[in-house]
Order: sequence, then structure tokens, then C-alpha cells
Amino acid sequence: MRAVNPVRRLAVLAACALAVVLAAPWVGYHATPLAAALSPFSATPDAEIFWRFRVPRVLLAFLAGAGLAAGGAAFQAMFRNPLATPFTLGVSSGAAFGAALYIQLGLPAAILWFPGGAVCALAGALLAILIVYGLARSHPERSVAVLLLAGVALSFFFSSLLLFLHYITDFSRSFRILRWLMGGLQADGFGGVLGLAPFVASGGAIILAFAHELNLLTTGDDLAASRGVNVGRAQAALFFAVSLMVGGIVALCGPIGFVGMMVPHMCRCIIGHNHRLLLPASLIGGGAFLTACDTFARTIIAPAEIPVGVITALLGGPFFLWLLAGRRDHAAGEDTA
Repeated sequence: MRAVNPVRRLAVLAACALAVVLAAPWVGYHATPLAAALSPFSATPDAEIFWRFRVPRVLLAFLAGAGLAAGGAAFQAMFRNPLATPFTLGVSSGAAFGAALYIQLGLPAAILWFPGGAVCALAGALLAILIVYGLARSHPERSVAVLLLAGVALSFFFSSLLLFLHYITDFSRSFRILRWLMGGLQADGFGGVLGLAPFVASGGAIILAFAHELNLLTTGDDLAASRGVNVGRAQAALFFAVSLMVGGIVALCGPIGFVGMMVPHMCRCIIGHNHRLLLPASLIGGGAFLTACDTFARTIIAPAEIPVGVITALLGGPFFLWLLAGRRDHAAGEDTA
């Protein structure tokens, strides 16, 4: 039986993702005048809802999912750890602390014409990035291990600060912090899409440019260096590209977990381990996956909504356990052999 070409599988995945994106705005849409909804220049309420809320939300979900999945694929290769996620290095915790501090202090709604919460969240993410990278630079001989350990430690530190803010704040602000931590993709116009697009486009382009280096880094730093890879440069570029991209996503959408862990694994099952194809597949598959999750979240108990981060966590928990069980069975098979 002839094997299916991975490029053909990638094309099929892209077609399925396009179908998801085109269909998502119409799910749960009960307006009757189809022509009005199809016209972005129509002044009818149905067209206003469709083009101001539904279409931007779908695009925002696709961009966020694409960035998280591509970041997860890059980190899993760079750290040679299939359980690595874009939030491994404490970026999400730093952004969450920045957003919580913004809510607690009651800062202005806008800072330099940008949403104040997003600016503070991005500042927290940048702080986490600089601390982790500074610690890794102090131990260049084992920078990857230091990155992981520093990221875990920083995540615990920022989580402790979040608990402290929860304890000292009032009920309404505590609820706002908790609701933000669940992640959300509410959109009012295309401002969020335009704000997120530069982060995902630049981060995704850098990750794709290092596809060859990622293929070699999965074999080990020494072997990659022997094949001509500047390991330190590649790791630094990927670290900053992924971290800044994820920081922008978290700042605008909140921490949406497990997308960066689940989607790369599913794409490996379909495409294979070659990062020249796996990274585009992760971008496409991650966008379609989060779009589908958000569509489900806003329609399952309509007119109320479930935060999309709750849906991805409900899917990610069992997936994580399945992944651990699969790795244990694989290791047991190797021992028996």
C-alpha cells in the first residue's frame, strides 16, 4: 500500500482549516437576511454583528492558535522534550501577573492608545523573558537546562504573587483577575486582530526560518554543532521569537493553555517529524483547533459563553495523561527489547 505524501497531507490539513475558518462565523448565526450579513458595508444590525464581532473573533482565534502551536513545536524541538509548551519559560505567568497588577491598581483603561491591561501583561511577559534569558546567559555551558529550571521557578514565583494579589484585593477585582486567567477571545472590531498579527507574523516567520536548525537540534546540541549549526544563536533567536509572540498572545487573549502541547503532537501523527512541514502544519492546525474550540465555547450554552481556556484545559488534561501513558508504554517496550 503506497504511503500518502506528507505534502499532500499538509494540503488537506490546510483545506480543512480553511473550511473551519469559513464556517465558524456562521455557527449559531440565526439572522435571516444573508445578503446583509455578507456585505461589510451594510448598516443593518445583522451585518454589524457579523462583521464587527464574529469575523474578528474567528481571525483572532486563528492567529492565537497558530502562534501557540508553532511556539510549542519549536520549544519541543529545542528542548527535546515532547511535554514542553509555549508557557514553559514563565512567559504566561509573567503576563498574568502584569494583568492582575493592572486590575489591582486600577490603572488607566488605555496607555499610549493601547489597552492598559494588554500593555501591563506584555510588560510582565517581557520581564519574565529578560530574567530567564539573563539567568541562562550566566550559565552558557548548560543554557537549555537553565532556561527550563529558571522558567519553572519563575512561574512559581509569579503564581505566588498572583495568590497574594487575590488575597488582598476585593471580590470584584478578584473575579476580574480570575476571569482573565481563564483566557478569552472577545473581539470588538479588528483592533485586536491588527494588534496580534505583527507578533504572530514575525514570530512565525523566524520559527519557519529555523526549521532546518530545529531538525538538527532534536538530535542533540553536539551533533547539531558538528553539522554547522550555531547552537547558541539558534536557541537565542528561537527563545526570543517564541517568547515575544506568546507574550503578545497572552497579553491580548489571556493564558490559553495546552494548545501548544496538543497540536504539534497531532500534526506529527499526520505530517511526520520534519520541521519544514511540521511547523506550517502546526500554524495551520493550531489556528483551526483554537477556532473550533472557541466556536464550541460560545455556542454550547448559548447565549452564555464558556471561556475558551476552560475548553482547551478540559481537552488538554486527558491528552497530557494519554501522552504520559504512551511514553511509559514506549519505554517499557524498549526495556523489554
